[in-house]
Amino acid sequence: MEARKILSQVDRATELVRNGTERPSLRVGILDASYDSAPLILHEVQERHPELKIRQVRTGLSQQYQWLLDGRLDVGFGRAFLAPPEIASKLFRLDRMGVLTATHHPFAELESVPVSSLAGQPVMLADQEQAPELHHLVMELCRSADVVPELYHGSCDSIQGAVFLVAMGRCVLCIPASGTPALPQVCWRPLSSPGALYPWSVLWRQGNESSYVREVVTCAQELSREHGWLQDISAEPPQMPPGSATVPLPQLASLDPPSRGRQRSRRRTTPQQDIVAIFRTMSIVPRISPVT
Repeated sequence: MEARKILSQVDRATELVRNGTERPSLRVGILDASYDSAPLILHEVQERHPELKIRQVRTGLSQQYQWLLDGRLDVGFGRAFLAPPEIASKLFRLDRMGVLTATHHPFAELESVPVSSLAGQPVMLADQEQAPELHHLVMELCRSADVVPELYHGSCDSIQGAVFLVAMGRCVLCIPASGTPALPQVCWRPLSSPGALYPWSVLWRQGNESSYVREVVTCAQELSREHGWLQDISAEPPQMPPGSATVPLPQLASLDPPSRGRQRSRRRTTPQQDIVAIFRTMSIVPRISPVT
């Protein structure tokens, strides 16, 4: 039965090409390419519909709302908090907030990082234009713990861009777990006291009856069950006070530690060596002049 389904999909895609028919497209808004939820979901959609042309656009949440309303996007991914009433949503993941830090940073030796420990640490906040919800989320967590973080004097519009500074120990970055890059120079630790969850939802315009939009929602729900993205937590986040941007996570320290496990101490390297190693993981060979 599965083989017949696959052959049917291939035949349908071949027929479209043979007849010169324009392939159907799906325009998708994503916050950052580093977050793994959207790629996993879209991969599953593409597997089921090889005839579909998927176009991903990296854009902030407020822009996603606007483009969904005016028809420039079919689907978005992000937090449904304060979405206009014309935007429909389906929650599929509650993502732990944590700290991305260099492996030689003291935070790397902890199982979880209390929010109060951010005091005195150079914290890079998410770019205000690209991800204002993450910017406000971190500030809200700090206020809840009566902490005034030392803000890093620069910013990046993507997690990938911030990794270099984090690996060099210039700053730490507060992000959801799903955005953790698989690089040996950095590690992620969950925030605690208080802990928080970032709620991911599929977003689409009310009244959009596209079968491909429904397929995205279906795949998101199936992958959520398969990977335990909602675990034993209620499928709908609790009601939060006006202005709140996060779902609280009580007793975070009692939950199982993240699957990445605790990073052990490693051989110290120079910042230049760390940068070269990161570039190599991205198949880039940088040209670095020797210091005289």
